Amino acid sequence: MVLQIVESKEDFEKKLEEAGDKLVVVDFFATWCGPCKMVEPFLKQQSEILKDVVIFLKVDVDENEEITQEYEIACMPTFLFIKNKTREVSLPFQLDEISGANEESIKECWTSTSNPPTTFVEIPFYAVLRLLD
Repeated sequence: MVLQIVESKEDFEKKLEEAGDKLVVVDFFATWCGPCKMVEPFLKQQSEILKDVVIFLKVDVDENEEITQEYEIACMPTFLFIKNKTREVSLPFQLDEISGANEESIKECWTSTSNPPTTFVEIPFYAVLRLLD
């Protein structure tokens, strides 16, 4: 599995350092969060596809309160985009509030910058593409 679980603040800092100039997508999640569970299979798949250009980290908000507070995470899942240890974009991603979003349209956003996001669910993934340009 290419999704890396963050164990502590020190582990988080180390993983950011090791990422170098690669884009890092940080998934702030909770084990009890339904939308977090819904998006996980897609994230696993995309982390495998993009493993050479993007680092995917998972931060359990209940186990890593210091990181969660530092980045002011208020809802889950929230995706934070970091490049060169600098916060690029952070958008909440509420699947239970989305209508009309599907996995296929999200996949298109990973591979084509000519397809602007049409639903809120696509915005974080579209942001990744823009950061990779």
